[in-house]
Amino acid sequence: MAHVNKVHSIQTIGLVARDLDKTEDEIADLALGMDREDGLIWVYSLEHEDGIMAFTMQGIENLETLIADQEIAKR
Repeated sequence: MAHVNKVHSIQTIGLVARDLDKTEDEIADLALGMDREDGLIWVYSLEHEDGIMAFTMQGIENLETLIADQEIAKR
């Protein structure tokens, strides 16, 4: 049976940072330990030959959890 990819859309790190009210650097730092199974995808293009981080919906949910955990730890 062929593998079926269930990801139908992704958002670049810039969009995610804007929507979560964080900087791209903050999101990149949070995503350091993430991989494909966590919803992190690298996108390559003519404009981004070195790649740019992008996230599936699951990846964005994981980032939201990491942000919440970070805020709890600050208390």
